[in-house]
Amino acid sequence: MSDLPAVTIETPVGDFTVHIETGQAPVTSANFLAYVDAGAYNGGRFHRTVTPDNQPDDTIKIAVVQGSVNEVIQSEDTQPIPLERSTSTGLNHLDGAISMARRDPDSAKSDFFICVGDQPELDFGGKRNPDGQGFAAFGRVTSGMEVVRAINEAPKEGQRLMPPVPIISIRRKTESGV
Repeated sequence: MSDLPAVTIETPVGDFTVHIETGQAPVTSANFLAYVDAGAYNGGRFHRTVTPDNQPDDTIKIAVVQGSVNEVIQSEDTQPIPLERSTSTGLNHLDGAISMARRDPDSAKSDFFICVGDQPELDFGGKRNPDGQGFAAFGRVTSGMEVVRAINEAPKEGQRLMPPVPIISIRRKTESGV
């Protein structure tokens, strides 16, 4: 994985590293890295946590944490990207997978989520989203998964983290590790 670009996600809970699969999910990776390079996630937040106990109306249970860009610099002008399905990328929603949040196919912009545990119902053909198209995984947490788990278990009201967990920064890791 050392030849893949990596980002460090810094939070008050701790930091974690995500390797980005630019070869397997080029459109989704380029989209996410463009937001990273623009500093759009700096000052953003993890605002949603989905755990087995806060989905009373869902028959298909998942576990994820969802993050978003800084609301001050979020632009309504950004265009959604095409959905890179797990059937075309080969990237599944395993423990630590990072993926783009969406409502409809081809509607993802900047919100992302990280899987806590394997989440096959988020892959193409999965039943979490009624359209069955799945979500676009584009990388994986390679260190610091305990931080993601701590965010997933942070105080919440329903699925809203209360308070949200700030994203201090998301920045590319350099070869020197910074």
